[in-house]
Amino acid sequence: MGSKERVDDYKFLPISDALVAINQRVNLIGIVIDTSIPKKSRGTDYFCTLNIVDESHLNPGVSVSFFVENMGNLPQVECIGDIILLSNILMKNHNSEVYVLYNKKYSSFALYDGKQGSNFVPYQVSLKFRGREQDKKFIAGLRHWLGDNQLESGVDNSSSLKDIRANEHFNLVCKVLHVCEFTKDERILFVWDGYDTPVAKQKKQEDKIEELPLQLESSLPLDVIRMFPTVGTVLRVYIDSGNENLGLHILKTGRWVKIMKMKCEIRQGMWCGVLMPSTKLRYLGDDNKHVFMCQRDYDERTKLKFGRMPCMSFPWPSHITETDYPDVSFCTLMDVLTYPEVTAKFKCVVQVIDVYPWRVEDFHSPLGTCRIKLTLEDPTARIHAFVYAEDGIQFFGASQSTDVLTRKRNMLLGISGSGDSNESKNALRDAPWVQCCIKSYYLDIDDIWGSRRYQIFGTRLVNEL
Repeated sequence: MGSKERVDDYKFLPISDALVAINQRVNLIGIVIDTSIPKKSRGTDYFCTLNIVDESHLNPGVSVSFFVENMGNLPQVECIGDIILLSNILMKNHNSEVYVLYNKKYSSFALYDGKQGSNFVPYQVSLKFRGREQDKKFIAGLRHWLGDNQLESGVDNSSSLKDIRANEHFNLVCKVLHVCEFTKDERILFVWDGYDTPVAKQKKQEDKIEELPLQLESSLPLDVIRMFPTVGTVLRVYIDSGNENLGLHILKTGRWVKIMKMKCEIRQGMWCGVLMPSTKLRYLGDDNKHVFMCQRDYDERTKLKFGRMPCMSFPWPSHITETDYPDVSFCTLMDVLTYPEVTAKFKCVVQVIDVYPWRVEDFHSPLGTCRIKLTLEDPTARIHAFVYAEDGIQFFGASQSTDVLTRKRNMLLGISGSGDSNESKNALRDAPWVQCCIKSYYLDIDDIWGSRRYQIFGTRLVNEL
């Protein structure tokens, strides 16, 4: 067959026509609307799916399944709306659902920017891809059809972190802050959208809250945490146990993405997301309207005088505590953790989610020194802060009876009743938002950051109960 004949035979089918060409090899060109996270197949290959549309077939698009020898050979879509050119792919039917099969032996692909312009150079191609001059008119035609934000309607069903609910699946537009692998079986994705998660209701005391891991500072190096925003929740996203072979390294740090069909859970008293086998991704451009809204709301919040208060504490935290510094601005606990100097003083609005020791009779050492550990939490972090010596006397008050101390402890934790029984200890908690002053210090001059600790000061619980 001559060169001219090969050119004449080379054409792209509209997706609507390809859907009836079962078990035939075809060429397609379409717009990518979402992608799965790459994973290891049951064999030796790596696998992912893309969902593509064109003018002939918009909803729900058609799924393209890729099987290749290594993760790097899978298509790595930069943004929703980018264009993929697929050559010599096979149309298949499984359980009455038509899909496209990309075969590593004879198929090829190329990815192009979906935005209008004269650039027809693909940003990723497979080894077998051979571009042709005719490709340009198809790419230009798709770009022209796509126009301005014609895919926006497909991303409207998104939630923000302020709306998440436990044990529900949701779609989240968020920024990827960090991806890391702590162990072979533990990989975590850190994402953020500028909003605060709601309060995670604490379970009973058998959860041993005082032994729970702290949030980010127990998992990541300080230099990584310092790159994170200090307002708004940074959500940990885990891998479902059936997805241990997911290729999370392809997620691009600093990019905005829509994560679809992610499960929300409360683990160890903290909100988290879980990537499921059905989870899909869409990379979003900075001009996406959802990205713009998140960034705009965050910028406006950080300009407000009380913008660093937890949103759940508005219009004002509980009046059960007072501080010696009423005019000092509030910080988040993430501000505390990431402060560039090891010793400093702060004022925060927090919830006290646990007190250790539990029995008020044990609040003082045998020598009479007050020594208590509070676990503090806000939407950005969780820390331990000690109430010690004279600061402890100021906090709880001098010469308080056991009954009064018990009532104050329960009030601080949001426990109904005034008793000190096991029923009180195991009760569900609804801790109030309170303001407190925190100072940081270190224990070892040879390891000032590693030995950094926090202490409550200049704060008192009100006496009127």
